[in-house]
Amino acid sequence: MAEDKEAGRVKIRGQNNILALTWPIFIELLLQMMVGNADQIMVGWHDPNGVGAIGNANQITNLVLLVFSVVCTAAMILISQYLGARDTRRVNQTYTASLLMNLVFGVVVSLVLIFLCPVIFRLMGVHQEIFEETCLYMRIIGGGMVFQSVYLTFTAFFRSSQMMKETMAISVGMNCLNIGGNYILINGLGPIPALGIAGAALSSDISRFVGVVVIAILFRKKFGPALSLRHLRPFPWDQFRRLLAIGLPTGGESLSYNGSQICIQSVCNLFAAYVVNTRVYANIFANVTYLFGSALSQACQVVTARLMGAGEPDRTDRNVKRALIISVAVSGVISVLLCVFCRPVYRLFTKDPDILLLAQTIMIIEIPLELGRAVNMVLCRALQACGDIRFPIGICILGAWLVAVGGGYVLGVVFDLGLAGLWIAMACDECMRALLFLWRWRQGGWRSRSLLTRN
Repeated sequence: MAEDKEAGRVKIRGQNNILALTWPIFIELLLQMMVGNADQIMVGWHDPNGVGAIGNANQITNLVLLVFSVVCTAAMILISQYLGARDTRRVNQTYTASLLMNLVFGVVVSLVLIFLCPVIFRLMGVHQEIFEETCLYMRIIGGGMVFQSVYLTFTAFFRSSQMMKETMAISVGMNCLNIGGNYILINGLGPIPALGIAGAALSSDISRFVGVVVIAILFRKKFGPALSLRHLRPFPWDQFRRLLAIGLPTGGESLSYNGSQICIQSVCNLFAAYVVNTRVYANIFANVTYLFGSALSQACQVVTARLMGAGEPDRTDRNVKRALIISVAVSGVISVLLCVFCRPVYRLFTKDPDILLLAQTIMIIEIPLELGRAVNMVLCRALQACGDIRFPIGICILGAWLVAVGGGYVLGVVFDLGLAGLWIAMACDECMRALLFLWRWRQGGWRSRSLLTRN
């Protein structure tokens, strides 16, 4: 115990109220979605071509964030379990190892995006009229990716200690700074020239840099000297292996899901233009339901890992079941309301009668889809937090490609059901996985699993 105390102090919160931990994460996710759209809108006022340039660049940055999430997700689960086990030495060791790993990833990613972005965008077939702007935006944003990697790692540290409000407050400040910076740098102000799309990229980099400085200072204040190079002597290879053993499968699942969505979009592009537009609008509304479920599942994952680290499987079971009921209830209510008020809500965006008619069908199918997804998000993250990594990842990958993509093509194209066929296939995928996850949880094999090596 003396060694643990000397390694630094870790503030451990005993709060296991999942709802109290959910709403700060929900606000963070909502802000990220809104600010991402605000960047494109504000650039569009100055340069219409800039919207397409940012859109293409975001395809790459979204994939890059998956690289950082490999370490962040693994660190959050491991640290939460170590905190539950009150193993302060391992906690501090994991802080240092995961920050070093993501710092290296961030530097490598920044260099790749700066020097290889022309090659990447030629392979993507970016239109010539926006090619130079896309590369310019990507080089500036890419240079700041190292800040993003460090910031996300610190965010994982705070969430592991159930300090969601702190990261939410920093996120609010960063997003306000980003929007204010956009206004000044895109359009110019006084002696500052109008930089257009470059201004939007610089604004993002500045806000991320400020966020890193603030969150690092707050971490030092809250946690003391928990980060230190002495935690790397002797080098903690076992911690690196644990981080990769958890992070790589979860990152691979995210990569697979994004790839499957691109394929589904490709199938959708075979249909008429109004069908493609309907899918865009439907996804926007689906995100409202998805954001809450995602926030709740992340909060549940932290609490689950903490309780399992403390050796309390019965409390874990009660907390997960409570989160599951809340997730299904909220997702069900929101999706039913969106279905009932489908036409007036869609009319805020379009008057096209074909879209309004098709949207009504899609929003009906959306109800079972969201109910299944509510179960999947909670139980998939809960199983991962308990150390059951391979089963949920394998089910997610197989379901996404065989049922959602393969079934979507068969129903949508072969049976000529169009967008409704795609949505039915995605709903079947979510519901099938929900049943498998419920079965897996009821089996109780997760109770005997452990990510920790007790010394």
